[in-house]
Amino acid sequence: MDCKPYLRAHADELIESLAALIRIPSVEGAPAENAPYGREVARCLDEALALCERLGFRTHNMDHRVGWCEYGEGEEMIAVLGHLDVVPAGDGWTESEPFSGEVKNGRIYGRGAMDDKGPVVAAVYALAALKDAGFTPARRIRVLFGTNEETGCGDMAWYREHGGEKPVMGFTPDGEYPIINGEKGILNGTFARRLHQSGAYRLTRFEGGSACNVSPAYAAAELACPAEAAGRIAADKVTVTPIEGGIRVEAQGVSAHGSTPEQGENAIGRLAQALAQLPLEGKLADCMAFLAERIGMETRGESLGLAMRDELSGDLTVNLGVASFADETLSLTFSIRYPVTKTYDEVYPRMARAFSLGGFAETQMHHDAALYVPPESELIRKLSQVYEAETGEKAELKCIGGGTYAKSMPGLVAFGPIFPGDEVREHKPDEYMEIERLLQNAEIIAAAMYELAK
Repeated sequence: MDCKPYLRAHADELIESLAALIRIPSVEGAPAENAPYGREVARCLDEALALCERLGFRTHNMDHRVGWCEYGEGEEMIAVLGHLDVVPAGDGWTESEPFSGEVKNGRIYGRGAMDDKGPVVAAVYALAALKDAGFTPARRIRVLFGTNEETGCGDMAWYREHGGEKPVMGFTPDGEYPIINGEKGILNGTFARRLHQSGAYRLTRFEGGSACNVSPAYAAAELACPAEAAGRIAADKVTVTPIEGGIRVEAQGVSAHGSTPEQGENAIGRLAQALAQLPLEGKLADCMAFLAERIGMETRGESLGLAMRDELSGDLTVNLGVASFADETLSLTFSIRYPVTKTYDEVYPRMARAFSLGGFAETQMHHDAALYVPPESELIRKLSQVYEAETGEKAELKCIGGGTYAKSMPGLVAFGPIFPGDEVREHKPDEYMEIERLLQNAEIIAAAMYELAK
């Protein structure tokens, strides 16, 4: 079914519909009545559903957390899942205002243009194209509008817990082409140890990093200690400065995403290795030895007893993302990504035992199970056929260490919107989507809807 004529004829409407959504600054805000994620997020959902109603679709709003439009009849449903919430604008915009929806030089600019309002609007118009062509699907087609992807995916958890229908299969245009059919399992957790310090060396400050999913580029510690301690540390990319009553130790690293920590150099691990050179005593000595020897600059968890891999997704990775020290307690926050063929029950006990032996107690833990959809499945076969027919390129399958919105709903994979080799501007200043890529996404989504629902 050729949807291209409709989409090209309605390109201006598609672009203006997207611009209208971009102009709503749908960053999560304070909860309010009928606005669990803030008034602007709720307003954006209302606008998206109003667009769907103008295009003749059935719509539903679940507590301003999740909305959808739907086309067709049938017992089964296939879903396209996108989100309307965006990250804050941030600084550094030069080509447009962050929430302008400005069109120039063949691009539409604004927060959400690529992530994920652009693909969402493309999906709505793709569905309109199928409806205009008179397509009668054997499975209902539902475009789901999430509102909390950027800050936790609580929207989809709420949807599932409150009777939201699960699709038989589907995709989220919130990743990359060709197809991401595997996503590592993720354990994000915090462990803490109280030090009860005594002796000539006492830790007064230890901090580094800002998020579990970022390898920190800087970390610093301060100790109350003898002045001669400054001459005891010799390490690359580590600076020691005498301060009143002790020393300050600063470590430099290289930042990287928490899913690929091997591409960075962890400043917290480097700092611990430097401090372990000092004649520390008691629990402080044990703690720094554990940090330096069991974690240090490793990224695959070898010394923690966590090393494992598979051929599909590679090695388990460990990223020590945040360290903090307060009330005599050292807290460490990690992101562990485990291979797609492994399970929580294979990873968590090992991790818990390693930290327990180091004297650390778990204070927080969040788990996202691994996602893997085999190549021979109906979903992957049909999406591969669509991608190859629409682009003329081979539909290579990917397994990634990061997580996409696909994990929030059973039976989904990430499919688009970013093409191989294209500039990625999501979460960055001057976020944009090329108009031609926007329309191409709409065409691919329409073809995918048709194949999955026919």
